[in-house]
Amino acid sequence: MTKRALEKAIFAGGCFWCMVEPFDQQPGIEKVVSGYTGGDKPNPTYEEVCTNTTGHREAVEITFNPDIFPYEKLLDLYWQQIDPTDPGGQFHDRGESYKTAIYFTNERQQLLAEASKQKLQKSKKFNQPIVTDILPAKTFYEAEEKHQDYYKKQHFHYKMYKKGSGRADFIKKNWRNSFTKEELKEKLSPIQYHVTQENGTERPFENEYWNNQQDGIYVDIVSGEPLFTTKDQYDAGCGWPSFTQPMNKNSVEENLDTSHGMRRVEVRSEKADSHLGGHIFDDGPKDKGGMRYCINSAALRFIPKNKLKDEDLEQYLTLFE
Repeated sequence: MTKRALEKAIFAGGCFWCMVEPFDQQPGIEKVVSGYTGGDKPNPTYEEVCTNTTGHREAVEITFNPDIFPYEKLLDLYWQQIDPTDPGGQFHDRGESYKTAIYFTNERQQLLAEASKQKLQKSKKFNQPIVTDILPAKTFYEAEEKHQDYYKKQHFHYKMYKKGSGRADFIKKNWRNSFTKEELKEKLSPIQYHVTQENGTERPFENEYWNNQQDGIYVDIVSGEPLFTTKDQYDAGCGWPSFTQPMNKNSVEENLDTSHGMRRVEVRSEKADSHLGGHIFDDGPKDKGGMRYCINSAALRFIPKNKLKDEDLEQYLTLFE
């Protein structure tokens, strides 16, 4: 099978700080750059674009490997970061420069983008029309260095901004998997329900994955969202699966836990808000960053490497090459 060349995708989704992180940690993504596009003014500055008089919008340019992470999946991920029904900006950022758009670089991207938009409209997920523009790509101008990888450089401020702007809550409300208690009790075993929905903990050394030796990834037992990989799993001697990091830091939430008279950092899944039965500690392998994500097996479903394609997760095969 002939390998395809790297491609570029350009998405405007409001503040470009919030449009880097969701794509940056995905397999097959080579680079994500913040910048400006859509207008005619050459080399615009941030201050000029913010006046909403240049015709430019804040956007990200994504260089990706379509054999690993195809454009269709980029589109799916894009919709989950925005309010596609807002014609005047995104959340508390208003004006032309914050309006949403998919800028296609070729005819195939145009057709896929239009089909994706139509599919979302027909899904009735939103009561209002989907107003995100689909436009031909124009010159993309890279933003100033201080705006690149902002979620890494100013992590605390970035988190506060994403929350304060209303984006984080909108994503949770509209894109998080929601199940009734009755549905979850039917879907999950008693221990899985206890751990994920009642903040429970399973017994150490008496759980399914604490000493797993197979290659593969772990997904949230509730939503199926990929969370951890065996490439980052190690035996911490605690009797629960332990990892040096999640597959994508955007897929887990960290909350302060003061139960049992202790101060710990609890880990929950982003999409389903599942309690993962675990916490983060700073006694992990120093050469891997020093962190230990201690997770309950009951919160996870393991997918072996040779079954990833069957689960439409073949992009993660590259982790094991």
